[in-house]
Amino acid sequence: MPQRPEGPGPRWGLIAIPILWIVAVTVVDVLAPPDIHLGPLLVAAPAITPSFGGPRTVGAVAALAVVAQTLIGVIRDPDDLLSANHEAQIIALMLVGVSLVVFCVVRERRAKELSQVRHVSEAAQRVVLPPLPGRLGPLRASALYLSAEAEARIGGDLYAAARTTSGTRLIVGDVRGKGLTAVNDAALLLGAFRVAAHREASLSELVAYLDRSVCRDLMEPGETGRLGETFITATIMDIPDQNGPVRMISCGHPPPIVLRDGRPTTMHARHPAPPLGLGDLAHPRYEIDSFPFEPGDLLLLYTDGVTEARDASGAFYPLTDRIRGWDESSPDAFLLRLRHDLLRYVGGPLNDDAAMIGVQRPALPGT
Repeated sequence: MPQRPEGPGPRWGLIAIPILWIVAVTVVDVLAPPDIHLGPLLVAAPAITPSFGGPRTVGAVAALAVVAQTLIGVIRDPDDLLSANHEAQIIALMLVGVSLVVFCVVRERRAKELSQVRHVSEAAQRVVLPPLPGRLGPLRASALYLSAEAEARIGGDLYAAARTTSGTRLIVGDVRGKGLTAVNDAALLLGAFRVAAHREASLSELVAYLDRSVCRDLMEPGETGRLGETFITATIMDIPDQNGPVRMISCGHPPPIVLRDGRPTTMHARHPAPPLGLGDLAHPRYEIDSFPFEPGDLLLLYTDGVTEARDASGAFYPLTDRIRGWDESSPDAFLLRLRHDLLRYVGGPLNDDAAMIGVQRPALPGT
């Protein structure tokens, strides 16, 4: 049960509810016939207070309930001061109050621990997946990540960009599996990409290097039985600064989409390669595909967490149909709309991690 912040307005507005309840029960019990006892209803006041208050607030309400029960006993039995029935009710209230205070203390401690874990995961994501710069040479770019883990902000999807002398190299990928193992595998591939993106002369050589890195780094020393069990689907591309086609190698990854004047076109690979990490099994030849990317176009890359998201009926998210006609002026605005539309379609959290990258070549002046 996450604790709500106890600001002055919300706290004092809500604390009136248990206080008024204590006052009402006390007045009615004092005025009721001798055979009617409403004192046990006082326990409701401290019981509802943890929903909006912390340990001190709960303790104060519980103490007020004990005082009210004592007052009821004194007024109703002035001769005996307190009957055995009222003493039992007072003891029960004290035990309930102490238990609720302990519960609130433990809850706050757990909430702080969870907050620290979230901060650590966010820091880890910034290290593994730093935000894409808003500008990649003449291109405008943006990235968005949605993690399927309920209490985490990071998963096995990945993306990165690197500037070269003539353009931008971009990678988007999806690690097989989930959890910390997937995060570790994603970090290994991203590290290899950042090292080699500037060094490898051709796109084919870069992809071959990445495949060797995955095969080497994801295999434990002396292991051979796991060959082929761990792999990463990825799309690696060169986007030139000047007008010209995008050069791409797709390694088992969902195809990118180019949005031109609100019309989406899926760029299927004519020469697909196997996922990274399977090179030792398939011995692929990495052939390059290309497609036009003109001024004003928006290039959308994504992972299968987007296209495999399902609605309540089990239907997959129809990405190209949903974005048809969208004319957002920037990649940031486009991805925010896509995120909102995707989550509304699913009606809740995603079942798989999802990464979305938007790259736009600005339109020429006067067009």
